[in-house]
Order: sequence, then structure tokens, then C-alpha cells
Amino acid sequence: MSELLPNNPFVVGKYVAERYFCDRKEETEFLIKQVKNGRNVALIAPRRIGKSDLIHHFFNQPDIKENYHVFFVDIYATTSLSEFVYRLGKEIYEQLKPRSTAWKEKFFQVIASLRVGFKLDSMTGMPTFDLRLGDIQSPQTTLDEIFAYINEADKPCIIAIDEFQQIGSYAEKNVEALLRTKIQRCQKAQFIFSGSKRHMMSNMFNSSSKPFYQSAITMGLDAIPIETYTDFAIRLFEENDRHLEPAVVREIWQQYKGYTWFVQMMMNELFALTPQDGTCHSGLLAEARRNVILSQENSYKDLMSNLPPRQKVILQAIAKEGIAQNITSSKFIKKYNINSASSVQAAVKNLLKDDLVTQEDNTYRVYDFFFSEWLSTAF
Repeated sequence: MSELLPNNPFVVGKYVAERYFCDRKEETEFLIKQVKNGRNVALIAPRRIGKSDLIHHFFNQPDIKENYHVFFVDIYATTSLSEFVYRLGKEIYEQLKPRSTAWKEKFFQVIASLRVGFKLDSMTGMPTFDLRLGDIQSPQTTLDEIFAYINEADKPCIIAIDEFQQIGSYAEKNVEALLRTKIQRCQKAQFIFSGSKRHMMSNMFNSSSKPFYQSAITMGLDAIPIETYTDFAIRLFEENDRHLEPAVVREIWQQYKGYTWFVQMMMNELFALTPQDGTCHSGLLAEARRNVILSQENSYKDLMSNLPPRQKVILQAIAKEGIAQNITSSKFIKKYNINSASSVQAAVKNLLKDDLVTQEDNTYRVYDFFFSEWLSTAF
């Protein structure tokens, strides 16, 4: 099948192909080495710096694609073991569904508790996975069956679990210990545990009191070097009969601290604004930034309308500061007409929990750079 080329080469939010993926050669080689040597990996880095795309790029390497079954399970929105089991089972089945293998045919034989989700499409006659969360009556039983199924795989598996720190907040007790035991006994799979909350992930894998202690090689992820990304962006413009001034890329990279998703969003819009045979220059930056923020404005308004008043005030104050320091000081409280230091602490605790604000040492900033720009001007 021929490669389906995107109209805009600066792809956002999904992995398409190697030619649209920037660098990460050393990180990809590191993952290949760990997996081939039977080691699990804990990939710990902030959101939107490119963890998920790196994993998909790793999955797309010829040696991996040909010799392993690969699965990517996003558990960011899960709150219970039942939801975890649902996501894991569904991902395994959906990845295997297009393949004609004996292992695929065993899916509902081994995972008997999910047979309720097996249906035949009335139009095509093909099997579908029509499972609802409420159908999982005993998540531990289903989990046992899933791991038993993995151990019968016709070739090794790699299972990447994104936002793995979520399991630490599940309502059920001892989920970490339960999963650690299952994973430890799983002979046919290597795991990549990807997470964005560095403190929680580091505690999971580096604290001797935790079940996952020393169960994985810890890996960080820095921003792609500015020179590397600049060369990448210029190449994509030139391949599509457009030109790009290097200074434009440097300004964007520096403004968004190299966070891949935000940089890509800006480059995507700048590419759209540049006519064929035209040159992308710094004069387009303000329009591109405005267009990107306007495209997100409705979701920003919805988010703000659902925030408690105290959190809203603190979020706006941090956005106006850009990088906020000493947020419990009398100077900060007086400047933004806040009631007390305790109200700041309570609000920030919830904003951090909901990933609206990020903390680096003793400084705070609104996590989403575009949201921060919108807040600083809209209020």
C-alpha cells in the first residue's frame, strides 16, 4: 500500500511516518537495545514533549515491526482497574483484528470473560469488539486471562502503557502490586511505562518501598536540539516548494522551550500561511499565533467556565506572570487581589493535579503555552 501523504507535513497529534518525524535517533536506539535485552523501560518526561510519538516511531522500526507484536495503551483518562483492563483488552484485540493468525483466533477462547463483547457486524459479518465497561464483572479475573493470552503469543510482545502514573490514583488498593506481579511473571512481553508526572513516576520506580522498584530502566526525554529541529523544518518546507527563514524556527523553539507539540502546532500553521514558492518569515508569526489560539478558544472558555472562582483567579495570575515565583508572598497576593496565602496553596494544589499548571523548582507556569497566552490577554 502506498504511503498516504499529509497535505501539511508538520503533523500534530499522531505518528504518520519516519519522514515526518524529527530525530530521536539515540532515544530510539536506546529503546531497541533495552527491549532486545529483555529490559522494561520507564520513560519519564513532561507531556507534549514527544513521548508517544517516540514510542510509535520505535514501534515502526523494521526489526521491531517484523519481530514483535506491539500495543500502545493510553490510560490517562482511567480511574479504576476495570477501565485499565478494558483499555488493555481492547487495544490487544484491535491491533490483532486485521491479522490472520492462530493467536488472534484464540483471543476469546483464552479471555473467556470478554466473550460477552464478541459480536459479528451485521453488514460485513466481521467480528467486532463491542464491550462496555459494565461488562467487566471481575477485572482481576480478566487481567489474569489477558496475561495468560499474552504468554501464548506466537512472537514476543511490546506493551507501552502511556501515563502509567494513573494506576497510583485508582480507587482499588494494591493495583501497583497486582500489576507488578502479573508483569514479572509475563514471559512473552516487555513493557514501556510512559509517564508525565515526574515525581509520581520516579517514586514508583526508584523508591524501595514501591512494588515497581528497580523493575525498569529509567529514561528521560529532553527537547529536540534547536539546530536539529531547524534543519528538519527547513527540509519539509523545501520538499514542498516553500522556503523558511531559520530565525523563525529559532524564535518558536525558544518561546515554547522546545516542547514538540507546541512547536509543531506553530509550524503547521506557518506552513499553511506560506504560499507555494513563498518564504515563511518572522512577519507571519503574530498571525500564526493568533490563529492557533483562536482555534482553541472555545475549549479554553469551556475549561474556565468549569473552574472554581479561586482557581480561576490564581490561574489568571500565573498566566500574567508567565513564570510565577513566590506565589504565597504578600507582594503576589496584593498584586492580584487574592485573599490569603492559604487560598493560593489550595488552588495551586488542584491546578497541579489537573495538569493546568506545572511546577519547576519554586516556579509555576500554565502548562499549555497557548492557553497561557490566551489567559494573559483575555482577562
